[in-house]
Amino acid sequence: MADLRPDPKKIAFVASPAPEAQEAIERLTARYGNVAGDEAEVVVALGGDGLMLQTLHKYISTGKPIYGMNRGSVGFLMNEYAEDGLVERIWTAERSVIHPLAMTTIDIHGERQDALAINEVSLLRETSQVAKLRISVDGNARMDELIADGVLIATPAGSTAYNLSANGPILPLNATLLALTPISPFRPRRWRGALLPDRVALTIEVLESAKRPVSATADHHEVRDVAKVSVEMDRSKSMILMHDPGHSLDERILREQFGA
Repeated sequence: MADLRPDPKKIAFVASPAPEAQEAIERLTARYGNVAGDEAEVVVALGGDGLMLQTLHKYISTGKPIYGMNRGSVGFLMNEYAEDGLVERIWTAERSVIHPLAMTTIDIHGERQDALAINEVSLLRETSQVAKLRISVDGNARMDELIADGVLIATPAGSTAYNLSANGPILPLNATLLALTPISPFRPRRWRGALLPDRVALTIEVLESAKRPVSATADHHEVRDVAKVSVEMDRSKSMILMHDPGHSLDERILREQFGA
């Protein structure tokens, strides 16, 4: 059987601007080399979760596995930082395959924009006026009017980010679900969101968009003054996250649910 382990001479390092990340990339490059991203068999990201998201977006169409080491603050998606034994850690890492959400927006002028989200797509009011939203699932209206600061759709990988802060559910990484979570809901007052199969097509229409403007954001890509937002999972694109044994995303999500 062919050896499928990455070539240790074909690692591409990327780092955030933080001093500790820049120091790390200098030391690791001197020790392990650093090839261009298009030549690499694995990409090692040095920073926090923000850098990991940027790296995943950059390599989203390549299928290259991403191994992150924490040189930032939270680092939920990252492994612990260590300079020794990096090649061995990459060889033995557990792989998690994730798919992004595809967001399509139509703004109040009829202009269309497309973007991908690894964590979540969120809609949020732009002014002091609360948003009024209509939510449809697979073309069927499921909520005629949600009055809230906004709403978000999170993937399992993103369920511990903004979604968790908005009191949304934590999803196991292998769950074939999406979390639909309201942001500060006013009406219906007791609605806490929904768990949806990850094969559905969601449409959110902004009601009274001139009076109550709403923005839509796919991870870091924001579109202002939207009138309609469509969201569904894009299975044509796959990303591979690598984690040390015992520290996979599944394990981290499980620990998060028990407050560990």
